[in-house]
Amino acid sequence: MSVKGRQYPKAQAGAPLVVFDFDHTLYDGDSGSHLFAWLIRRSWWRRLLALLIAPVFGPMVAFLPTRRFGIRGFIWVGTVGFHRPRDLDALIDRYVALHTEQIRQRLLPQAIEVLHRHREAGDRVVVATGAPPELARAILAFVAHEDMPVVGTQVGPSLFGIGAKRHCHHAMKMTMLREAGFSDEIAVAYSDSTADLPLLLAARRAVVVNPQHRNIEIFRRRLPADTVYLNWGCAKRAGEPVT
Repeated sequence: MSVKGRQYPKAQAGAPLVVFDFDHTLYDGDSGSHLFAWLIRRSWWRRLLALLIAPVFGPMVAFLPTRRFGIRGFIWVGTVGFHRPRDLDALIDRYVALHTEQIRQRLLPQAIEVLHRHREAGDRVVVATGAPPELARAILAFVAHEDMPVVGTQVGPSLFGIGAKRHCHHAMKMTMLREAGFSDEIAVAYSDSTADLPLLLAARRAVVVNPQHRNIEIFRRRLPADTVYLNWGCAKRAGEPVT
């Protein structure tokens, strides 16, 4: 699966802009949840604190309007005692180093190959994710060059811990892409999530990858009739299997 040894042509200004979501698109699962579960499990008192806030913050995670507040609560539990974004970056590096084999197994080979083909064609490729960008970069470093642009959730100090200051999610993902310099028309967008409908609708071609079965009808109502629905290896997800 590794493409680190491959050489890519330098993307030129005006080249097609291609945007990939990360979780359930390039990575089988929710990378941020995996990270913060590990952060919480590091000590008994963090586990206890997570249990105490779960009745309030857990249901928030399940609903789009309140998801960022729910996620923020569990990020805080995992990082209380740390105050700087670089503290979280150091914890991310430690997490990735301790879970290298599990993370490699979660990267989706078909997805990485599609990403590689876009880069080989000279397209401008960016990953836009709700996870902290350092996490996505550290994971992608297994299979991609370090120059892979990543736009992700911004974090900062929050009540004796670290919290999400700007969640790269839903319409905010489009705002953060533009602010990062990716303001051209999007040629192709790949995502699994209905939260990325603003991104998919902005693209000339939307590709829905590994969607949840319950969301297929939502996509079909909102996206063009010729939208492609693919499964890149997430066994419990919908989409046409790719061989």
